[in-house]
Amino acid sequence: MSSLFVHQTVLLEETVQAVLGAVDGIYVDATFGRGGHSRELLSHLSPQALLIAFDKDPEAIAAGQALADSDPRVIMVHASFADLAAVLAERHLAGRVDGIMADLGVSSPQIDDASRGFSFQNDGPLDMRMNPRAGLSAAEWIARATEEQLADAIFRYGEERFSRRIAKAIKQNPEPILTTRQLSEVVAAAHPAWERNKNPATRTFQAIRIAVNGELDDVAGFLPDAMAALKPGGKLAVISFHSLEDRMVKQFFRKQSQGDDLPRDFPIRAADLKPLAKSLGKIDPSPDEISRNPRARSAHLRVAMKLESA
Repeated sequence: MSSLFVHQTVLLEETVQAVLGAVDGIYVDATFGRGGHSRELLSHLSPQALLIAFDKDPEAIAAGQALADSDPRVIMVHASFADLAAVLAERHLAGRVDGIMADLGVSSPQIDDASRGFSFQNDGPLDMRMNPRAGLSAAEWIARATEEQLADAIFRYGEERFSRRIAKAIKQNPEPILTTRQLSEVVAAAHPAWERNKNPATRTFQAIRIAVNGELDDVAGFLPDAMAALKPGGKLAVISFHSLEDRMVKQFFRKQSQGDDLPRDFPIRAADLKPLAKSLGKIDPSPDEISRNPRARSAHLRVAMKLESA
């Protein structure tokens, strides 16, 4: 891992305090990244504790393995958090976890490394894969997608109202789009209007990244698996950076807190419903954190606790 790319962990203390329970407990960091949350959590745990950390990015795994080599409490898993249930079941840990943390989206080292192709700020190959050793790159995905598929992805995952116009320009470009600069320029030329101080390619880059990595599908599978993995009283803390993910987390926690999914007019008292979890609310970065790390400004931390009846 290059030392040039530094990750500033968002909502560090808030996230760790949200999940911290028994000091000798079992914990999961579903998105290790560069290990900021994991290291802070480990500083509060006893030698008998266990932390299982997941990541798809080989560079994150290398950083995590260095930590695991020096700390026997840590187990690194080179996999998506979508594999959480299978990994925990294999280790006979299902339903025994004290706390789970997840920091969704792309990390600062991934954004800042032009060779990863996540950002339009610096020119680089159009890759965008969390794991560059698996799946299609963004350039390959764009080449294979139809104009309709591309437009639908940009609209759904980027919430871009000019998605069809942008998709048409991308697919009709006279040469293959292989770099981030090419894509940014094509989108800018096709975009009729954009917000002040915001690159017109922002939403399109987000959408293609989400599509390439299957991010929302992974989140949709992860949330119920994570809740099932917790023991009663265990807590799940999820940081999201854009409205699509935050909405998924909010709606999932709300549904878990409402109890049995019964018809609105079903004759049963609210006290007789069996909620699976209790939502513990949302935490946003402080003004001080945002001033130190502007990328934190869009972060939201939501926390839920598994109930005894679950």
